[in-house]
Amino acid sequence: MNYCTKCVYPQSGVNLDFDDDGVCSSCAVYEDAAEITADAWSKRKEKLVRILEEARSTTPGDYDCIIPVGGGKDSYWQAHVIKELGFDPLLVTYHGNNYLPEGQSNLDRMAEVFNCDHYIFHPGVESLKKINKLTFSMMGDMNWHNHAGIRIIPMQAALRFQTPLFIWGETPWDISGMYSADDYAEFNKRMVFEHDMRGYSRSDMIGKGGLTERDLRWCRMPSDEEYAANKLRGIYIGNFIDWDPIIQTKVIIEKYGWEPARLPFERTYRNFSNLDDMHENGIHDYMKWIKFGYGRCSDHASKDIRKGYLDRDEAIKLVEKYDHVKPYRDLNRWLSYVDMSEDEFDCIADTFRDHRVWSKDEKGDWIKDDIRSFDSRR
Repeated sequence: MNYCTKCVYPQSGVNLDFDDDGVCSSCAVYEDAAEITADAWSKRKEKLVRILEEARSTTPGDYDCIIPVGGGKDSYWQAHVIKELGFDPLLVTYHGNNYLPEGQSNLDRMAEVFNCDHYIFHPGVESLKKINKLTFSMMGDMNWHNHAGIRIIPMQAALRFQTPLFIWGETPWDISGMYSADDYAEFNKRMVFEHDMRGYSRSDMIGKGGLTERDLRWCRMPSDEEYAANKLRGIYIGNFIDWDPIIQTKVIIEKYGWEPARLPFERTYRNFSNLDDMHENGIHDYMKWIKFGYGRCSDHASKDIRKGYLDRDEAIKLVEKYDHVKPYRDLNRWLSYVDMSEDEFDCIADTFRDHRVWSKDEKGDWIKDDIRSFDSRR
């Protein structure tokens, strides 16, 4: 395995490119974005206002735009920015039944603290349990329904409420360096299908694991014709306003009383990410470790290196502490939720290991190269 020489990302999993100095494409794109001046950010913000004004002047419904929210730090920041700019959004939530108590409380308070209408869609719990279990076996991702739902339900709401503009937060170029900040990448159906939904659709699941048409009737994207005819458009605030989750989290705590996680997460040092879905930082992320050999701590630490909150050696110590941890508090909840044994879970999980990353030693234990062994070889 190769690792970035500036952050702690491995080449596996994130689809990174490395330059001749061993710097990953995510770091390279961030360095370009870091060169954007305060004046240039001001002009980008003006561009955001123009887009919102155009939507407000042409929208036949009561809302200026839609903000997909889960009640997390990013959701609050998105709502904060749009309301501070003087626009009236509709908040839209896909509720996947995995909320931490503090995450649920944050979600419940959004309509009050922002004085916004809030549309919440919650699939039937028995349907969710069946989807969890099936998609874990099919693709090693029990959270597939959440990734699909938070994208699809806002599109459906855009049609229902005749409000074509929806506002996302973090930019898609932040993780893999796929896009430049100057590309102003926008939300699209292809990205939802290929990335969020892993190339699977509802038709791949109906008739499997006890799932019926009724269980997945919510999981239907608008057709290309509907999407175009209704001029649906999704933009990212991070393309227009400099994105720093640590600063943003401080703002929403002070201004709105937003609450971070009360208990430490088992697989990362941050306590303010993914409160709307306990499994994102838990067994969903553990599956990323099983598949690709890195985890949420590597994600968080790499971002914090780029922003100057950590140096690389500090980040490596955190990765060594967290990335490999099997999150039993979270795992036990999910096993009970879907009626599965831990042995069955482990057996299924091992089928998704990338053999370019993992091999077995003479004892039959799974092993891989770590970042320190990589550094020592350089």
